Amino acid sequence: MSAVAEPPDLLAERCVACRRDAPRVTNEEAAELRPMIPDWTTEEPDGVPRLVRTFRFPNFREALAFTDQVGELAETEGHHPALLTEWGKVTVTWYTHKIRGLHRNDFIMAAKTDALASELGALAPAEANRS
Repeated sequence: MSAVAEPPDLLAERCVACRRDAPRVTNEEAAELRPMIPDWTTEEPDGVPRLVRTFRFPNFREALAFTDQVGELAETEGHHPALLTEWGKVTVTWYTHKIRGLHRNDFIMAAKTDALASELGALAPAEANRS
């Protein structure tokens, strides 16, 4: 009987400092990590892959509070997203600027952003559609 490898716990991982020669995640690694952040999409503006998710909130104040908390998380981890804060929603985009692509750090931060959104009461997609 072969042992099944446990999936990595992205929430327990820390970001590592990246240099311009740091490796991007391979297609195989991305396929392993994607199920851990199922609500994120991959977009490629200017040919640069990025993880993107929009979080919904009942009002601007809560969206802004979430933005601030993501900023604090980014400072703690030393890895910073693009953030777009609007009334009732925040779009978070993770990618690694230095390598113009996705690094494991981006998946770690996406998972941590999901956990933060859950803690702060982001609306589930069905709830967001009703508001």
